[in-house]
This record gives sequence, C-alpha cells and structure tokens, in this order.
Amino acid sequence: MFEYLEPDASGASNLPPDQPTHPHPRPEKVRHLLYGSLAGIDRTIKILHAYGYADPNDWSDPIPVPPTSGVQSAATPEGMTWMVILTKTLLIE
Repeated sequence: MFEYLEPDASGASNLPPDQPTHPHPRPEKVRHLLYGSLAGIDRTIKILHAYGYADPNDWSDPIPVPPTSGVQSAATPEGMTWMVILTKTLLIE
C-alpha cells in the first residue's frame, strides 16, 4: 500500500508519479439479509455492532416471513421466522 522511495545513486529522491497508480475507490452497495427468530436476529445485530460493522438502527424493522416462502432452514421453535435487511455502502478498490 505504501512505498518507501530510496534515493537513487545521485542522491536525488524518486518522486511518486503525478497520477495515482490505483484508481479511486468506487462505492458498491451490499445487502445483508438475516432470517431467524427475533431473539436470534437481535443477538446477531448486537454482535455485528460490537465488531463495529453496522449500527443497530441501520437495519430494517423485522418483517414476518410467510410459511410458504421456502425459508425453512431458519424456522424457529416458535414456528415464526423473521427477516431484517441492512444495505451498506462499501468502498471497493
């Protein structure tokens, strides 16, 4: 990422090029979906917040997932599955 520029044999320093060699980072939106019980989703959001990844207020309100949606792997013991969504903008180099 950073280059150390050694002086050449004449003692003159090598200056970096006028134009950056890497293009500017471009923004890209990434969408995260969590499925599960309200307790499981809440815990996951708090863990991601503790890692500094996303603020809890950035997530959508929980949305109930209809039983006919095909999302059965996240079915909770109560039988109700919920979903929350987070859209995050990342800078891609």
